[in-house]
Amino acid sequence: QVQLVESGGGLEQAGGSLRLSCAASGLPFNNYVMSWFRQAPGKGREFVAAISWNGGSTMYANSVKGRSTISRDNAENAVYLQMNSLKPEDTAVYLCAAKRGLFARDYGDKNDYWGQGTQVTVSS
Repeated sequence: QVQLVESGGGLEQAGGSLRLSCAASGLPFNNYVMSWFRQAPGKGREFVAAISWNGGSTMYANSVKGRSTISRDNAENAVYLQMNSLKPEDTAVYLCAAKRGLFARDYGDKNDYWGQGTQVTVSS
C-alpha cells in the first residue's frame, strides 16, 4: 500500500520560513517524480514544484520561484519543500504527489498517488 505522509506545516509569520517533508512508502521511490501542490480555501489545486527521479532537475511555479527549493533523499524515501519569505497568499494545504517517470513536470491530475496534505498558514 502506497502512502505519502506530509509534515512540517504550521502557522508562520509573513517573511518567515517553513520546511515541509513528505515520507513515501510502498513504492519504488527512485522510479517516481515527486511534486508539491497546494490548495487554498475556495480555490483549485495549484502546482508548486516538482523534482525528477534523481533530483537532477526541478520545476517551480512562478508564484514560488526564487523563494522555494524542492529536494529529495532517495535513501530516505523523502521529498522536501523549503519555503522562504513566506507570504499570506502561501496559506494553503500543501500536498505531496508521486508520478512514475523521470522528468520534473506539472503532471496535474495524472499523478499516481497523493498525500493527505499539511496545513500552512501565513499571518500578515
